[in-house]
This record gives sequence, structure tokens and C-alpha cells, in this order.
Amino acid sequence: MAEPASDPLPSARALLKERDYLFFWVSRWTGSFAAQIQSVAMGWQMYAIARTSGHTVKESSFLVGMLGLAAFVPVFLLALTAGETADRHDRKTVLMFCWAGEIATVLTLAVTTWRGVTSVPLLLVVAFLFGVARAFFAPASTALGPMLVPRALLPRAIAWNSLAWQTASIIGPAAGGFLVAQSTSAAYFATFGLYLASALTVALIRASGQPVVNPGSRWTLMKEGLAYVWNQKIVFGAISLDLFAVLLGGATALLPVFARDILHIGAQGFGILRSGPAIGATIVALLLAARPIYSKAGLFMFAGVAVFGLATCVFALSRNLGLSVAALAVLGGADMLSVYVRQTLVQLVTPDAMRGRVAAVSSVFIGASNELGEFESGVVARFLGPVGAALFGGIGALIVTGVWAGLFPALRKADRLE
Repeated sequence: MAEPASDPLPSARALLKERDYLFFWVSRWTGSFAAQIQSVAMGWQMYAIARTSGHTVKESSFLVGMLGLAAFVPVFLLALTAGETADRHDRKTVLMFCWAGEIATVLTLAVTTWRGVTSVPLLLVVAFLFGVARAFFAPASTALGPMLVPRALLPRAIAWNSLAWQTASIIGPAAGGFLVAQSTSAAYFATFGLYLASALTVALIRASGQPVVNPGSRWTLMKEGLAYVWNQKIVFGAISLDLFAVLLGGATALLPVFARDILHIGAQGFGILRSGPAIGATIVALLLAARPIYSKAGLFMFAGVAVFGLATCVFALSRNLGLSVAALAVLGGADMLSVYVRQTLVQLVTPDAMRGRVAAVSSVFIGASNELGEFESGVVARFLGPVGAALFGGIGALIVTGVWAGLFPALRKADRLE
């Protein structure tokens, strides 16, 4: 990382003095851990039900992708409302309602799986309802975090927020794979307990989560958020780059297929594959938390997306578990680098009164790149097969990197993250 002679940011130890931020961080970690276990369980269960019902590998891959579409639709439809809600109401209260919704969805899966009545339609309905909760969760959580730390600590806090998610993503898939191998309902019950812990830690935050509300109707506030994102070309370029690169390069959605029918490593091997991206991302997040980027931020971001595309291509062609995990680790580390730059740029230039609405727009792009990316991977796999779909996505991510570097020169030339 490029570094000046002296560190212009407060020490990372300063975060330990922020009591409310620590509770926020713990909630983020346990919630991310739970989401990873739930994702592993739902993806594996969907693919297993489809295969045992007589569907082909391509058809079953498509159904796994449909889970992503079902979760993305409510994020897209409710984004503006969710952003306006986060900028008008107490953000802690909004988060508590979101945790209640997520607890209800995973408890439904736990009970129906335990009773043996889970079906493809039920999984799709639960994914949709989970998406409704996540639609409101993303802007409220993103906007609450900066309220809990001094502005000078924000870049480090963003890195540690990512670290919480990534470390949970290492343990979560492995734990999910282990639990699914024993009992899928056990995986869902474990997720229930973790979501409950996340809600309790948010309840312990003392600071007010009430933002300063700008005057105007709900529609006026929504339009202001959209206009701000569109007019701030660095913001728009950063979140749209993430959208199209990860939308095309979403090979992780096909991991159940690679684990079962290409690498032949089963449920526990699936958990290892799911941990691969998080291993690389955690290493990069630790480096960024200790030594944040000080200059050439735009170039770091574009380099991260390019390496992400290359690593996706390597994973698509690999038939060796070790090489596949290594490619996924590089993929995850590169994605972490680009995400760190994007999140820091967006949060530093966005006023607090608009963070909820900007985060809501960003969540649509992120949701499209993740959940809709899963759908895209499933559709392409239906025609090209899983290997062809992953290779198609990696090449697409490389093309997007070059195109966006030309379309958004201000983003490419973005320098200091201060």
C-alpha cells in the first residue's frame, strides 16, 4: 500500500474506546456468520431437493440461481422506501425490525426442514421474505455505523466492518457445511441463535440512531438521494463498477454444482470452497485495517476488479481442490480491495443526512451484483453449463474493468482516501 512518512489517521486502538461501535461490530459479526450458514444451507438444500426430484445438473443450477433472484427482487422494489426510512427514523429501531424479520424466516426453515416438508417453492418464498428484511437492513446498518465513531476513525472503521464480515465468512461456510452434513435443520437453528444475539447487541447501543431529517415529502427525499448518486460521478462509477463486475463474475453461486458434480467433494468440501473467498478477503482486510490506502485509490480499485476476473477464470478451469480454493482466495482478496475503496469513497463524500438513501441505492447495486448475479450464473449455466458460466463471468468482469476505466476517468484518478 502507498504510505506517507507518518500515519495521518488515529490508531486502530482508538476504536476499542468506542463502546457503541464495539457492540455494532459484534452484531455485524454474528449477523454475517448467521447469514453465511443460512446461505450455505439454502443453496445446498435447494440443489439437493432439485437433484432428488429428477432435475438435471443444469436445471438444478438454474433453481439455485433462482434463490438469488427471489432475494434480490424485494431489495430492488423497496430500495427507495428503505433508504428514506433510514434517513427519517431511528436507525437502531429499523435494524431491530429487520432482525425480527430474519429470525422469523430462518425459524420457518428450521421447523419445516425438521418436519421434512421443505420444498422448492417454500425456499423461494423464504428467500423473498428474507430479501424484504435485508432491503431495510442494508441502508440502516450502513448509515448507523458512521454515527458511532469520530469522522477521523471512519476509514479504519470501514476496514474493521469488512473484517467482521470476512472473518465470519471464513467460519460461516465451513460451519454451515459441517452442520448441513449432519442436519440441515441444525444449521437453521444455529442461524436463529446467531440472529438473536445480533439483535441483542444492537439493543445495547446507547447512542441515538435518529438522523437529522431534511424537510420535504417522502418522494422528495427519495428523488434527492437518486439525484445525489447520479451527479456524484465518483459515487455512481464506483457502485456501478461493482454491480457489473460481480454480476458477471458471480462464480460463488455455482459452488454447490462444482462441489457435487465437478470436483466431487460433497457437503464438507462445499463448505471449504465457500470459505475460500473469505480467506483471501480476510487477509486483505487485515492489511487494510493496519495500513489503509493513502493514495492512488482509484487504481487500486480497478486493479482489484481485474484480478477478480482473472481469478474467476482460473477457478472455472480448475479440477483440483487446492487450486480451486487458491483461486477463490485470490478472488476474495481482490474483491475486498475494490469493496474497501468503494465503501470508503462513498461514505466519506456522503453527508450523514443522506447516508440512508445513498446506501439504499448502493444496496440495489450490491444486491444486483450478488443475488441477481446468482440468477445470471444460473441462467448462463442452463445453456453453457457451470464451467462455461463461470468462465463467461470472469471474462466479462475483465471487459467491464476496461470499459469503466474509460467511462469514469475521475474514479480512475481518485487519489487519497481522507
